[in-house]
Amino acid sequence: MSIALAAPAASAPPPPLPSISVLDEPLLEFGNGQQVVDPHAGLTLFGPFDATRPGQPTQIAYGVIGPPEGLTAFAQFSACLAQPIVSVAFGPPGATNKDRLLWPPFPGFRAAFSCDWPSAAVFARELNRSALLAAARHKDQHQRAYEVVNMYLDAVRVAADRDDAPAVIICVVPDEVYVNCRPLSRVKDGTGAATTKKQRIARRESADLFDAYAPDQYDYSVDFRRQLKARAMQYNIPIQVVRESTLRLVEPARAERGLTKLSDRAWNLATAFYYKAGRRPWRIAGARPGVCYVGLAFRQAEGDGDPRYACCAAQMFLQNGDGVVFQGKYGPWYSPDDGSFHLDAGAAEQLLKGVLDAYAEQGGGPLTEIFLHSRSHISQIEMEGYRRAAPHGVALVGIRVRRSSDPVRLYRAGAWPVLRGTLWVTGRRGANLWASGFKPAVLTYDGWEVPKPLQIKIEHGDADIRQVARDILALTKLNYNACKIGDAEPVTVGFSDAVGEILIGNPTVTVRKNAFKFYI
Repeated sequence: MSIALAAPAASAPPPPLPSISVLDEPLLEFGNGQQVVDPHAGLTLFGPFDATRPGQPTQIAYGVIGPPEGLTAFAQFSACLAQPIVSVAFGPPGATNKDRLLWPPFPGFRAAFSCDWPSAAVFARELNRSALLAAARHKDQHQRAYEVVNMYLDAVRVAADRDDAPAVIICVVPDEVYVNCRPLSRVKDGTGAATTKKQRIARRESADLFDAYAPDQYDYSVDFRRQLKARAMQYNIPIQVVRESTLRLVEPARAERGLTKLSDRAWNLATAFYYKAGRRPWRIAGARPGVCYVGLAFRQAEGDGDPRYACCAAQMFLQNGDGVVFQGKYGPWYSPDDGSFHLDAGAAEQLLKGVLDAYAEQGGGPLTEIFLHSRSHISQIEMEGYRRAAPHGVALVGIRVRRSSDPVRLYRAGAWPVLRGTLWVTGRRGANLWASGFKPAVLTYDGWEVPKPLQIKIEHGDADIRQVARDILALTKLNYNACKIGDAEPVTVGFSDAVGEILIGNPTVTVRKNAFKFYI
């Protein structure tokens, strides 16, 4: 069968033929300008990117809140962080050990981050375990999340009022509390009674002094973690939630809740602590000045509201790792007919202008290009609003980025899947990018299923599709909540759910921080 291709217009560059190639793994920059692809190696060999910044504290001031068992477990884990942790035995020097590459040794906090993680917190508050567990067993999901959050929030308030307030607070949570206080949790043999939608609406509207419950509990998310992060923003201290089982110093059994090796847990938590304390572990090497990436996040209203109403938010990232968040307007942005989200032009303008203003308030420099990343299709009406908000002379490109729902798969000979970074260019404005796959740096694939590609489509504006793909692959390396070579999605869309859930699930929270570290 032959296919006739129409000749492109003389004024337009010819579209690239469909092709498959493998992008180089993006480099990260660490201390003294040194560059490698793996954050484990970069931190171990060269220290964090900001290690030589003037005025850096010599240690991280942190607080910890939890029941007695949690405080003890965290104290033991903190002491462990000060020392090297080797979870996989080293074999002969010439032998290749994939487990050793996948679970590299943790060299100790000072060796990795050029500062100390003290064994003792500047603030520690013990919570009553029995009271926590009792609160987490209420059948009313709003009540159990609200009461548990209040216990932690009271301690956060005390910590924030101190002259030596911590830079980050770790909330150690019993596993039962974590499991019970989630949106889909169902508590068997609990206390009290569950509430219906009609009862919740009545309690909001007719509360009086004799009510035995707090009416405002129905204004917050039923997810303990989202509610705590949202309500704690007023105290200006980032929160890290850690389950007690995560702090176990023994190596987990294979089937135990997906826990990884102790060295890997140390890497992940230490990186998160360092970032949330206001520091910068690494940045993408070779960042182009003036280029930023804005992830558009949508989230339907939780609970009993109109299902058409949703929250919109924008997350802005530079390749140097800076991230800001801005909440846009609530409105009927969700269409049940096709399951998509769309703003009107005014809301789109207000959203992009808000995040750009937040960026400017934090000392951001002049911009030359703005790339919008959205899981949903960006309409012409939305793009008109975004263009009105973009500074004069700044190029604006709208890109749809989403995990593929089509049965598009690539396979290669042998036992391993396609390489991470595999790029299938389908045309001048479209491509499939495998951000997950076999990682040569660790000689293995760290996933569980046949890798799915990211579908990339340039919907508005002009850009080189290969450069767009390279940027998206680089943005998979800005997840400071873990220490890994790269995620399956860029940070612009990978964290859109987390941001949307915190914002939309807690609409009455008025103090909202712009810094991204408050949302992850």
